[in-house]
Amino acid sequence: MRHSNGIRRAALATTAVTAVAAAVTGILPGTAMAASTTTSTPPACAASALQVSAWQAAHRPVGTGTGAAVVQFTNVSRKTCVLKGHPTVAGAGNGSPAHNTPLKVTPTGRAATVTVRPHGKAWVKLTFVQVQGEGDGYCVSGKTPKAYPTMVIGLPHSGKHQVALDDGVWAECDNKVTVTPVSAVKPS
Repeated sequence: MRHSNGIRRAALATTAVTAVAAAVTGILPGTAMAASTTTSTPPACAASALQVSAWQAAHRPVGTGTGAAVVQFTNVSRKTCVLKGHPTVAGAGNGSPAHNTPLKVTPTGRAATVTVRPHGKAWVKLTFVQVQGEGDGYCVSGKTPKAYPTMVIGLPHSGKHQVALDDGVWAECDNKVTVTPVSAVKPS
C-alpha cells in the first residue's frame, strides 16, 4: 500500500508541474503542447535597401584589364534582410542599363543565405578573362577587348544594380565572368 501511495504522489506532482508549465506558457489544460520550431526568416533585401560599390580585387589574374573585382552590398535600410545566390553580370553600354551586354556567368561555390543587418555588408567577387598588353590591349582569344563605364549586377530577389569601379573602367575579354555567391566574408 505504501508503494502505491508513492506512485500516486509522483503522478500528482507530475500533473501539478505540467499544469503550472501550461499556465505559464498560456496553454490550456487538455490541449497539446507542441514545441515551437518556427523562426522568422527576414525577407530578401529590396533593391532600394542596398547601396552598391566596387573596386579591383587585390588578387586578380595577370594583365592590364580589370581581372577581378569585389562588389560590396551595404544594407542602408533600417531592417535586417537576406541575400542569397550568384549574381548576373552585364556590361552597361553608354553607361545605361537599358543598353547592356549580358556576360556569360560561370558560378563557383555553393550559395548560402547571408543575413545583412542594417549597415551590414555582403560581397561577391567577379573574375574576368583578363585583357593583355599595353595601350588598347588584346584578348588571347583574338576577340576585341571590351570596356564598360559601369556594370549591372543582378542578385536573385534583390534587383539589379548599376555600379562603376572606384578606380577606372571595367575592361574584360570574351564577355565571360566567373562569380562567387554572395558571402558574409569580404574577398580579396
